[in-house]
Amino acid sequence: MHRVVVLALEGVYPFELSIPVRIFGTATGPGGEALYEVSTCSLDGRPVTTSADFTITVAHGSEALGRADTLVLPPFTCGPGEERDWLSDELAQALRLLPAGARIVSICTASYVLAAAGLLDGRPATTHWNEADHFQRAFPQIQVDANVLFVDDGQVLTAAGVAAGVDLCLHLVRRDHGSDIANRVARLCVVPPWREGGQAQYIERPVPRPSTAGTAPTRAWALGQLHRPLALAELAEHARMSVRTFCRRFRDEVGMPPGQWLAQQRVEHARRLLETTDLPVDQVAAHAGFGTAVSLRQHLSATTGVSPTAYRQAFRTG
Repeated sequence: MHRVVVLALEGVYPFELSIPVRIFGTATGPGGEALYEVSTCSLDGRPVTTSADFTITVAHGSEALGRADTLVLPPFTCGPGEERDWLSDELAQALRLLPAGARIVSICTASYVLAAAGLLDGRPATTHWNEADHFQRAFPQIQVDANVLFVDDGQVLTAAGVAAGVDLCLHLVRRDHGSDIANRVARLCVVPPWREGGQAQYIERPVPRPSTAGTAPTRAWALGQLHRPLALAELAEHARMSVRTFCRRFRDEVGMPPGQWLAQQRVEHARRLLETTDLPVDQVAAHAGFGTAVSLRQHLSATTGVSPTAYRQAFRTG
């Protein structure tokens, strides 16, 4: 069983601390068996003061890191103006207990720990957008991208603030066990099943008025029509709006144009077919509405960096 260890440091943020056990702890196999063992530890096994008005008790000390397949670092009171707390000697010593090849994940400003430890040198990474400029100045050797929800760089992964930690943990479940299990975890946790890591961290837009007719019914309908071309005019007609009104409402609700959203849904559907079926690539392309295998290859490569065949092989051997 894959062992996930969550390290709670002094001043840990309670919400982010709870994300790994909620997501990984909900993941079960076809027979209901747990797919992850999640343990929470502190550096010395003693209770940890949180950023809120309570303290948490943990069952393990830093020795738990020696058994970790994945280490998750939630954010704590660490960041600009607190350079002395980025990497204490005790924390650096604990990180050296990690087995070779262990996966390391930071959520929000816990990326400062990974950066101070040299684990992000030369790598792409992200952190909370509000601290990104400071993070880049402090660690110029890191390729900081403040415009994404998370960065998966193989063994080391970084997430932006708060809910992006949910997205990254779901991404790891999907990477480990496929879309069906990750989607089930998302349903049980009542969170969106998939937000691509490259999606913007935040979108400055007004919240639609509750009385305003929305595009959600049309989006739900479109998901059942992915096998065929869907013109913008057809989507607008289904929503009983003009094209101009539909595009404006769609962007207000989703944060991107209809065409971009539709392309993402086609890629997601193709990925699921590659993971769960033996359909030839050209048939996967047809089912997902790409028309040709060449078009599917272009879109999938832009999203994952690999071809459909390579994606299928990597998933089935991963």
